[in-house]
Amino acid sequence: MSKRKRHDYPESFAHPRYWSTWCAIGLMRVGAFLPWRLKLWVGTAIGELVWRFVKRRRHITETNLRLCFPELGERELARLVRRTFHANGIGILETATGWCRDPEHLRHRVSFKGTEHMEAAKAQGKGVLIIGIHFSTLDLGGALHSLFFDADVVYRPHNNPLFEHFMTKARRGIFGAAIDRHDLRGVVRRVKGGHAVWYSPDQDFGRDASVFAPFFGIDAASIRLTSKIARMTGAPVMPLMFHRNPDNRTYTLEYLPALENFPSGDEVADATQVNAFIEMAIRKHPEQYLWLHRRFKTRPEGEASFYDQG
Repeated sequence: MSKRKRHDYPESFAHPRYWSTWCAIGLMRVGAFLPWRLKLWVGTAIGELVWRFVKRRRHITETNLRLCFPELGERELARLVRRTFHANGIGILETATGWCRDPEHLRHRVSFKGTEHMEAAKAQGKGVLIIGIHFSTLDLGGALHSLFFDADVVYRPHNNPLFEHFMTKARRGIFGAAIDRHDLRGVVRRVKGGHAVWYSPDQDFGRDASVFAPFFGIDAASIRLTSKIARMTGAPVMPLMFHRNPDNRTYTLEYLPALENFPSGDEVADATQVNAFIEMAIRKHPEQYLWLHRRFKTRPEGEASFYDQG
């Protein structure tokens, strides 16, 4: 990625309240250039520390995994919880690498499958809506994807203005455009303009934005916007899987065929189809998913929260 200009940041970001953020950004830049084995070690150590000391996140992760994998015994569940924190710790270093380094240096580490499905979707001339997933590899996956196909990305703005500036500029170096998740018109405009737009619909945005659809056998608040964008644009919806391989040195990205009969006119059926793909992808490498967030936060009327600790 190109070097930043001297006056890239507003002068207000020199205020002392941003000093800790500058330190975090500096550490990410350093982390991006660590030798590969050291990245894995540091990332695992970060995950171990969070697992040990951030009990609230551990409780959320345990709850999610117990709900989604009820077949696991307590020992297996505990191992998966810990591996999840380790994988997401490594994901911090992977994110730093995706944001701060030219992805070309990782070309030898990535295999891309199913490119014929993306080519077929692009050939329709209607733009493409890419369904991504919140794996720990999310931002590095986006950088690796850019080696093969151009895409825009829909993202959630960060609450810290300095980190938002850093993050958005980094993503714009990877993607064609970074679009605020609230900017539906911007998403539709880019798709109708023939662009591929990467969109991750696997989080709980609350009752007003969602329908309830099964996810790992549990009614989960599932975003309606996926089918709405597809309906407004006529674009094919392309499922994309991306994982760190078991060797911890290489990555696989894979397109599957476009979703069939999508949108169907039934928002619950559409959300169910999207969730089924996400669940299938997660089951391949469950420890790499972002189980640390409250995926089942919004419950049907009258149903108690899963995350209350008593």
